[in-house]
Amino acid sequence: MTVNFLNGLKSLVTAPAPCSYHYQCVAKFALASLRFSKHNLTTLIQNESLDSMEERVMSLFNQCESMKHSLVSLRFSFSKLNLSTLSQNESFDSREERVMSLFNQCESMKHLEQLHSHVIQTGLDQNLFVMGKIIVFCAVSEIGSMDYALSVFGEIENPDGFLWNTMIRGFGRTRQPEKAFEFYKKMQVKREVLDNFTYSFLVKVCGQLGSVLLGKQIHCNVMKHGVEEHVFVRNTLVHMYGMFKDIKTATHLFEEMPSSYVVAWNTIIDCNVYCGRYKEAIELFFRMWQSGVRPDDGTFVVTLSACAALGELDIGRRVHSCIDHTGLGNVVSVCNSLIDMYAKSGVVEAAYEIFNKMKVRNIVSWNTIIQALAMHGHGDEALELFSKMAEEKLATPDDVTFLGVLSACSHGGMVKEGRRYFDVMRRDYNIRPTIKHYGSMVDILGRAGLVEEAYQLIKSMPMECNSIVWRTLLAACRVHGNLELAERVRRHVSELEPDHSSDYVLLANMYASSGQWNKMARVRKSMHIRGVQKPKPGNSYIGFQPSHEVRFRLN
Repeated sequence: MTVNFLNGLKSLVTAPAPCSYHYQCVAKFALASLRFSKHNLTTLIQNESLDSMEERVMSLFNQCESMKHSLVSLRFSFSKLNLSTLSQNESFDSREERVMSLFNQCESMKHLEQLHSHVIQTGLDQNLFVMGKIIVFCAVSEIGSMDYALSVFGEIENPDGFLWNTMIRGFGRTRQPEKAFEFYKKMQVKREVLDNFTYSFLVKVCGQLGSVLLGKQIHCNVMKHGVEEHVFVRNTLVHMYGMFKDIKTATHLFEEMPSSYVVAWNTIIDCNVYCGRYKEAIELFFRMWQSGVRPDDGTFVVTLSACAALGELDIGRRVHSCIDHTGLGNVVSVCNSLIDMYAKSGVVEAAYEIFNKMKVRNIVSWNTIIQALAMHGHGDEALELFSKMAEEKLATPDDVTFLGVLSACSHGGMVKEGRRYFDVMRRDYNIRPTIKHYGSMVDILGRAGLVEEAYQLIKSMPMECNSIVWRTLLAACRVHGNLELAERVRRHVSELEPDHSSDYVLLANMYASSGQWNKMARVRKSMHIRGVQKPKPGNSYIGFQPSHEVRFRLN
């Protein structure tokens, strides 16, 4: 290690590449090579001790005033990347090919930073193909960094359209997607070519932002540049209008497509599901099947969600037959959707059977079956599955897992277990309870008649309580006849949602049950004066069959 570090320090004066980027140096076990045009590195004396030389190098890093003066190249002797094979004596094409092969080994930003420093040293820092790989890793990878991508992009003298589009795409994946439009404006100023990929990414960002005006403006530009007929752009436009809940425009754009591929079908079906048009989504699925387009796993996932929302068991079974016919019955996401569909359609046994047959399961599989069992009153079985998952380390529980576990405790009246799992979630898995977890605990305590404890739990919550949790406690007070607490809870609810009809009805019924008719009359009169009514009238659900008759031709 000492020899490597000393050799690296000797190369400080002769390093050929100018400094371009900055990231923190791990000095003691690293080989550093850099050249600062501004700083005097001749003060480094080779006879100094290792610690003394290291301290001098680090002091120079602290003097860096800009990105231009701070390249630190890390080559760890224990690094997975074999960077020592990169030689400046190789031909340009050979160096490029060798660098490109190393990108497949990058598993973290640390690896990428090491490789990036060598890209600069070998003179490939303006190679658009190589730099494109770096920016793609930063912008598209789940472990990437858009800040780093931005710094890299800023040092490229003549970025091409691919790099501009990748930056726009990357910002669309961050918490600040509006920055994508800053790059779009820069592209216009620099008169860069705006192609179908540029507009596909921008349209997608408009859907994420929910900005109808901005979306329509970008749509106009799409038409102006003549890329509306491109399949990627058209599919993204359909999806965008679906996110705006403008299903009429989305359907119009879909129907205009000369030939609809599976992605287009999936998009319009998903739009209908998102807009609550479950019947229309199922109709579209059977129309797709009849037209000869082969569904994929995404098609079945979204169609099964529509069946689950409607509780349409018969149609769900027909979709299940299609899944068996296409051979996608072993896809994890499809199995998870089947479990959810059967559970919400009231056939938990079929859901459990599919779960048991799964060869590969993820945390969604476990969460879905635990919630299914809890929803149908099989609390003991749900907790048993959770214990098996946790003890055998078959999957790592997340916040959704514990929602299912707490729901099982609630439906099973298991107060002690509910308290224990609520503590386990925080203590053993370091999961911070959300408002939903607190709501589940309030439900557990309320069902058991521990309404005062539930009230104190709400008061101790680290976040502001919402009307749903307060209303859960109000309903528990109604069941257990605690009128005094109900009046306090009602005041809290009225501060959040003063005109919700169920709150008036619950409190009036409690006064009636206790014989306090005058107070009941006052509540009813107050409800009438404020014009409080049920938001929707009562209704009954009638099942349906798809209008398109489908015959399954099973070989």
